[in-house]
Amino acid sequence: MLLLSSFSAFLEDSLTTFWNFTGFANCEWGNIIMLAVGCFFVWLAIKKNFEPLLLVPIGFGMLLGNIPFQPGMEIGIYEEGSVLNILYNGVEKGWYPPLIFLGIGAMTDFSALLANPKLMVIGACAQFGIFGAYMLSLLVGFDPLSAGCVAIIGGADGPTAIFTTSKLNPKLLGAVAVSAYSYMALIPLIQPPLMRLFTTEKERLIKMKPARVVSQNEKIIFPIVGLLLTCFVVPSGIPLLGMLFFGNLLRESGVTTRLAKTAQNAMTDIITILLGLTVGASTQADVFLSWDTLKIFGLGFLAFIIASSAGVLSVKFFNLFLAKNKKINPLIGNAGVSAVPMAARISNNVGLEYDPSNYLLMHAMGPNVAGVIGSAVAAGVLLSFLG
Repeated sequence: MLLLSSFSAFLEDSLTTFWNFTGFANCEWGNIIMLAVGCFFVWLAIKKNFEPLLLVPIGFGMLLGNIPFQPGMEIGIYEEGSVLNILYNGVEKGWYPPLIFLGIGAMTDFSALLANPKLMVIGACAQFGIFGAYMLSLLVGFDPLSAGCVAIIGGADGPTAIFTTSKLNPKLLGAVAVSAYSYMALIPLIQPPLMRLFTTEKERLIKMKPARVVSQNEKIIFPIVGLLLTCFVVPSGIPLLGMLFFGNLLRESGVTTRLAKTAQNAMTDIITILLGLTVGASTQADVFLSWDTLKIFGLGFLAFIIASSAGVLSVKFFNLFLAKNKKINPLIGNAGVSAVPMAARISNNVGLEYDPSNYLLMHAMGPNVAGVIGSAVAAGVLLSFLG
């Protein structure tokens, strides 16, 4: 009888201990909310085709990061020595973003920008989203370093947002990264209404002249000159700009095709998987769910609106000084944000709605790739003043 009683107590203690280690015992409302958000991201990616290469890893990462567990098991993303924590170092220390920029450089053709350099100004004007959001962030109570992290969302560039936040305030990494990538995925919903609001039907029908042919020598010289011009102005942008222009030189040199293909395919895919998964996992409910996160999402949305609107309005302004046969279709102004090539495709799609023969994609790629450079330069400026 005593033996049976001891065994019963042992079994009860074992089951209690096991239960205490399960996710059911440690689950809180915050975990359930974030698990639902993760499922929603995956649904958006698969069913609505909203940037699946980003939202599937991020959404699944949210599921990973919000399965409840007892602290001290070395499995959470914020527990030193855990596998997720080791992978998260690439985000926290800021070495995933430069590798992504290497891949972007290797897959980007800057011909549209080189053929019409004045489109660079559109990419520059779109960066008003960053500096406008910085002022708004200060007004709602963020300190200067945190305001810089929130502001960079306006560049519509996830890697740049992650890199800048890792240097200024790593505590905001999860909120800033998820906000940046979320709004990038929602560009097809955010930008078209703004483009229609700020343009007339006559402006939407403007046909631009075909771009001139850019020589191979120009393409080879550009990444070298671009590196020297931008990094002499903002040396703090070297990690991003340096890798961007290096990747582009690999592409255009004609003698490093293997390296360029590796950078734009296998390497970029691997880093995108790790980046998305760990960014998603960093949304652990006890860290992520706060009023600051809500403010970051709200300000990030305003930053996207300011950036997209500034790009369109800047084209309308420049058209006041251009000859009739040289005017720019303002529908390409939205492409001044850094989301390549999503924003350029939006310019083209909206243009085709009003004139099925007016293809704007190649023209829109000019300000679009300029936006990549512009967002990295803007990040360098923020790091110079705040870092």
